[in-house]
Amino acid sequence: MPPKFKDLKRYCEKDNWELIRNSDHFYYRKTLDDGRILRTKVSHAVHKEIPKGLWERILKKQLCLDSEEAFWGKVKR
Repeated sequence: MPPKFKDLKRYCEKDNWELIRNSDHFYYRKTLDDGRILRTKVSHAVHKEIPKGLWERILKKQLCLDSEEAFWGKVKR
């Protein structure tokens, strides 16, 4: 099942991402121990599913996760 934007928002909150702006989207940032800064944005339409292609880019490039299991593990707890 593809995630919804509310799942992405919950992931960011559970994984201690910093909400840096709430305007047209929720904008989050996280600084990793190695100094890299990750950024993502979450639509205010939290009830909508994230399209497959967009989700794949978010997962790999913005969240820097290797698997959906790592994402869902954080969201579900």
